[in-house]
Amino acid sequence: MPDRFAPVGDCFHDLLATGRETGAGLTIWYDGHPVVDLGADSRGAWRPDTLVNVYSVGKPVAALCLLLLVDRGRLDLDDPVATHWPGFHAPATVRQVLNHTAGLPTFPVARPAEAVADWELLCADLAAADPEWEPGSVAGEHAWTYGHLVGELVRRVDGRSVGRFLAEEIADPWRLDLGFGLGAADQRRCVDLSYGDPAWPVRMLGEPGSLRARALSNPPGGLDLAVVNSPLWRGALVPAVNLHATASALARLYAGLAADGTLDGVRLFSTELVAEATRVQYDGPDLVLDRRACWTLGMQREPDGSWGMGGIGGSSAWADPERGYVFAYATAHLADHDRVDELVEVLHSCL
Repeated sequence: MPDRFAPVGDCFHDLLATGRETGAGLTIWYDGHPVVDLGADSRGAWRPDTLVNVYSVGKPVAALCLLLLVDRGRLDLDDPVATHWPGFHAPATVRQVLNHTAGLPTFPVARPAEAVADWELLCADLAAADPEWEPGSVAGEHAWTYGHLVGELVRRVDGRSVGRFLAEEIADPWRLDLGFGLGAADQRRCVDLSYGDPAWPVRMLGEPGSLRARALSNPPGGLDLAVVNSPLWRGALVPAVNLHATASALARLYAGLAADGTLDGVRLFSTELVAEATRVQYDGPDLVLDRRACWTLGMQREPDGSWGMGGIGGSSAWADPERGYVFAYATAHLADHDRVDELVEVLHSCL
């Protein structure tokens, strides 16, 4: 690590020493090169290839699978979803699915936790659903449903599952250690998630019966440690919330996007596609987040021009083109996001 960024490392290790963090990976690129690459936990068992369930940080990764097909001319952003997914009921477009305005933020049929492993069942539920609002009129983060909407479009257009498509078309050529629907060998590299506060899951759901609570609680188990640390969850395709990744892989992904779609000489995305994917598509109230949100095609964009995605519990990854850095944090300690804010404040002081 260059001396310039040593304060970031000090901050990271202080989080562990004080118990505010129990296990995480942190990778930062600056000016096109990695400058920070750390990983540690309170048991001394963290490895460079430790995989973490990073929750919504996976949404842009799923979106990129569909966007790669758009870039290749296999479909258009303004195509109706039903053009590629016969029987899809809601009058939403591909773009509206990608920018969280499709009106389908909840699975409409109550299902048990085991349903996370039944891709066809949950996609059929979404295909038959009436939208909660007129598609395109307002946004609401499609917290659990996003990956099924995007992933089923990938499957309908390409024929491969979104997990296989990600592995073969993005992860392999860019050498990214991440994936959806892990096999047994990769599951053995996963770290168990834990709560920073036993009340955290209840707090994250919000008011009972609210759109947020409905979006996060069906199928149940997405905030239940017994479920998310299980082989069922790790092996399932739940692309909105169960990407397993290293911080290094997430940083490499964003470094490639920040370089207009090229990483280590391998171009995956056109400059035009990256520009469209990272520009503001919707700026206004978000009915699930219950605050104002600025959505691109799969990511959030901040007023300073940075773009990326945070996950419930604290993982986060984004690019800040103005300041010239990429930041990725993968935490197994589900708590509020103040750790990331503290690390970024120290990083900015080093620039």
